[in-house]
Amino acid sequence: MFNLQEVEQQLRTILGELLAAYPMGSKQILVLGTSTSEVLGERIGTSGSEQAAEVIFRVLKEFQSQHLFQLAFQCCEHLNRGLVVERETAEMFRLEEVTVVPVAKAGGSMASYAFNHMADPVVVESIQAHAGIDIGDTFIGMHLRPVAVPVRPSIRQVGNAHVTMAYTRPKLIGGARAVYQNTKMNSSCT
Repeated sequence: MFNLQEVEQQLRTILGELLAAYPMGSKQILVLGTSTSEVLGERIGTSGSEQAAEVIFRVLKEFQSQHLFQLAFQCCEHLNRGLVVERETAEMFRLEEVTVVPVAKAGGSMASYAFNHMADPVVVESIQAHAGIDIGDTFIGMHLRPVAVPVRPSIRQVGNAHVTMAYTRPKLIGGARAVYQNTKMNSSCT
């Protein structure tokens, strides 16, 4: 049985854990891929739920208002996994807008709900987000920066949907002789 209060609590738990592992602010993007069908316990793309989307959107917006990160909602494969963002986010990160309006059957219930409830939404084709949450195995990896670090949540599901999370870090380059900390700032001896 689908329990909205349980979904809300599960999402609050995993968001808290992700933000504890990787604190985000206004210069970071959190990408969210969601199958509301999977949240309900159905096969991805078969039983989208505006009710589930509303709960997920509301909780994300609450956390966003506290931490100020930017949000991106991944569309389904019918829109080539485009992303719904606020126009301000698209402008800040110089993301190229595309012309489409997500609907439940072409974009998915979550992206459609976000598009209809954001202040000034646009759809962009691609993004390089700083962190992501994948609810229902929607494959958000293409929207993360190159070096993703998995975050293992204490709970592995939201509703009935499997959850994975990651944040990103800069690449480590240079090999065995490379220095990865600023020694000028960390050195007390000269």
